[in-house]
Order: sequence, then C-alpha cells, then structure tokens
Amino acid sequence: MILEFFVPFVMRTVLFMILGLNLTACDRDSSEAGQEFAGTNAEEAGKVIESGKAMVGKLDISQRGTAMVGTSFQAPDGSTVQLSDFIGKPLLVNIWATWCGPCIVEMPMLDNLAAHEKSRLKVLVVSQDIQGAEKVIPFFERSEFEELEPYVDPENGLSFGFGSGVMPTTVLYDAQGKEVWRVIGAMDWDGAKAAALLEETLAED
Repeated sequence: MILEFFVPFVMRTVLFMILGLNLTACDRDSSEAGQEFAGTNAEEAGKVIESGKAMVGKLDISQRGTAMVGTSFQAPDGSTVQLSDFIGKPLLVNIWATWCGPCIVEMPMLDNLAAHEKSRLKVLVVSQDIQGAEKVIPFFERSEFEELEPYVDPENGLSFGFGSGVMPTTVLYDAQGKEVWRVIGAMDWDGAKAAALLEETLAED
C-alpha cells in the first residue's frame, strides 16, 4: 500500500515547473550533467525551493520486515561499511546526490533530525555521486552540517538495492535491521508527519 503526502501549494508548483526543477525526486538514470543543480549547498538551494513547504513523497510499507540491503559503501574515513554495521538502534538511511535539487533541500532538515534524535536514531546520508568523496566532501565543507557525515556510494549499490529508481529515497530500519517503511521522493523531515511516522519505531526501542 502506498500513501501519498500532498501539500496543495499550486503557485509554488507552477513556479517549480517554470524553473524546470523536479521538486519531488530525481531520476537515478538521468545524467548528472543534465540535472546539475543551481545551488551549491543547502542554504543556496533553500533560496530557490522554500524548504519543506511543498515537499512531496510517497510512503511505501510494501517492504516492511525485509532485511537490510547488503551492499558495501564508504565511510568518511575511507573504510568499507555496510548497513548491518549500524544494527542496534533505529537507522534512517537517505540516498542522495549533489546534482539532485530535492535531495539538497532535505539535507538541513535531516541534519536537524539527526541532532534532535541522536540518542534514539542514527541518520545516515549516503551520496550516490559517481565521483565519490571528490564531489561530496566540498559540499559538506560548504554546508557545515552539525551531525551528518559524508558517506559515499559511487557504485550506486544502495540505489540499486533499494530499487526505487529515484533520489532521494529514505528507508527506516528498526533496531534489529528490519525495514519499517520508506519514503520515495523528498519529504519535510522537520514536519509533524515525519515525526509521527518515526515515533512509532523510536518509542519501541
């Protein structure tokens, strides 16, 4: 069953269409050159898209109870890790790219969430940029996030493993490493809907 979050800001939607920006998500298979985002960090992106006000995403619970994707990716220190390394506490995994406008808009909200819930939740953002750290580290340096760390997956293993075909895609796992739900597309992670969705799992652990 897929539930849709919809916020009827018609004027903003028209504006985004005029600007040629896909607010909801970016197609993983589209070329990066064709989707290079005008903003260079989350603050600049927010000047174009009003953060969180017209975020649309699809809540998907069809994979509930399935195990974590087993692909490997790179930690900030260059070591190889897997999602299973984080079992023991609920884990929110977000796949994104520096060329994806909606992904960039989500980042400060995910950073806020990571800071506010760090005792109960690990927030992991994993870039799918094929250039890896070369592209991602400068973005993080400009953005000065409080909690988020620059994990990278230049082979796009998580993207293919999740199978959504779009970014951002965000998956919540419980403390035992089982999927609870996923949001396909961008979402207002500062909002009440996100808090309600997370609370059921966080309250159990």
